[in-house]
Amino acid sequence: MIWNFGWSGLLLLVFLAVSSFRILREYERGVVFMLGRFWRVKGPGLVVVLPGIQQMVRVDLRVIVMDVPSQDVISRDNVSVKVNAVVYFRVVDPQKAIIQVENFIEAISQLAQTTLRSVLGKHELDDMLAERERLNVDIQQILDAQTDAWGVKVANVEIKHVDIDESMVRAIAKQAEAERERRAKVIHAEGELQASEKLLQAALVLAQSPQAMQLRYLQTLNAIAGDKSNTIVFPLPVEFLESLVKPGRG
Repeated sequence: MIWNFGWSGLLLLVFLAVSSFRILREYERGVVFMLGRFWRVKGPGLVVVLPGIQQMVRVDLRVIVMDVPSQDVISRDNVSVKVNAVVYFRVVDPQKAIIQVENFIEAISQLAQTTLRSVLGKHELDDMLAERERLNVDIQQILDAQTDAWGVKVANVEIKHVDIDESMVRAIAKQAEAERERRAKVIHAEGELQASEKLLQAALVLAQSPQAMQLRYLQTLNAIAGDKSNTIVFPLPVEFLESLVKPGRG
């Protein structure tokens, strides 16, 4: 009995010794509790945890990529859209991540969903489509400020998709087409205005010099002569006729 007890005790000691060793990878940390109270953060490498007295919780320090489920958002201009996003975050303080919140991954997921609806609901649909980068920064800053107490750093937020109802898509297409037509008309009107201003300047210059007017008239006749038309009508301005008659009178 004594011999059996000795071997049993030795096996028990060996088992306890082996089970007290933990190996933590470079990106892992162990939050160790002693008799239920926080003791210290250990790792990476070989860690000794006393069985029955100490407990260790592993924490991954790598960047975690979280897909935020699609959220129904009502924009400020009363347009219903579905928006989903991706959140990139990592644990920077393992002690806070384990002690301050029960499940920091689930907590960040819920916080990201509510923040996404809250921030986007303050903007119009055009802002969601055209200023996505600014909205990403706004959401990231809000999440980062609220998760700081949990020992988590939110590095980046990216809005993936903004899904719009089919009827709204058609309305937006019509609006874009109308906007393009408006710009085309404005450009055409600006071109006409510039052309009329140039013509007015040319007319003033020609009016100040009768010789320039005659030269321009001859250039016009030369251009007409190059046409394939069989009949050419030459309108003669009164000023030109007067210039031809006056020298004869002298």
